[in-house]
Amino acid sequence: MMDIGFIGLGIMGRPMAEHLLAAGHRLHGSSHHKPVAQDLVERGAVVHATPKAVAAASEIVFLMLPDTPQVEDVLFSADGVAAGLSAGKVVVDMSSISSMATKDFAQRIERAGGAYLDAPVSGGEVGAKAASLTIMVGGPEAAFARVKPLFELMGKNITLVGGNGDGQTTKVANQIIVALTIEAVGEALLFASKAGADPAKVRQALMGGFASSRILEVHGERMIKRTFNPGFRIGLHQKDLNLALQSARSLGVSLPNTATAQELFNACAAHGGRDWDHSAMVRALEIMANHEVASS
Repeated sequence: MMDIGFIGLGIMGRPMAEHLLAAGHRLHGSSHHKPVAQDLVERGAVVHATPKAVAAASEIVFLMLPDTPQVEDVLFSADGVAAGLSAGKVVVDMSSISSMATKDFAQRIERAGGAYLDAPVSGGEVGAKAASLTIMVGGPEAAFARVKPLFELMGKNITLVGGNGDGQTTKVANQIIVALTIEAVGEALLFASKAGADPAKVRQALMGGFASSRILEVHGERMIKRTFNPGFRIGLHQKDLNLALQSARSLGVSLPNTATAQELFNACAAHGGRDWDHSAMVRALEIMANHEVASS
């Protein structure tokens, strides 16, 4: 049994923390970012007033926060995690944030006496609840070996990619692939529907061929059934593609199709869709075509 801190108990963080609780670990949360749910308290979670207090009470501190500024605030404010660290403790940031900022954060945590892992995830709310997340880790091998048994309570495909920042770089690469595949599936089903074919049957046929993918399976169905309640919100995917495009500019790399996918997300957001599931990118394509994907 370990004392584990978890800051950021939202759509993703809460089920991840629940798996740690279910395994018998003591959970320490903070009301600094978001109130800790009462049912977690009833199951034994301890609520602290500040991230500093969480770090002081914990051997390992996990973060699952929306973006880079929130992570920096939780880590380095006057009552932040860094102020509560001591030698041997590990900070694990499972948020999706800037890889360049991550490298800086890691150095600052090391100066405070702790070790740092960046460990963003893929799999969305469904994967968080099912403990089937893909976890992409950057950081020192010793810290990874120590935390891996906890990662295994939350995910299935767990890879130490390299040093600090490499986990975040891998997550950005993942989000590029996901966005472009959503766009491709959306175009294909829109084309089929506009041509008069039943997109549900087209999707079924494609699932048996080389075009098959998890996104065609899950998000293709969402597009046909019009179920755009969020598993992963467009606003969060916009944030991830911004990271991709900002990093690409600094590297002198062109990502033309990533830019197109971002513009389609921007169009959805302009129509009130920041909180739609990212599969709703198809709505931007539908608006341009004046046609909606629908099963006959």
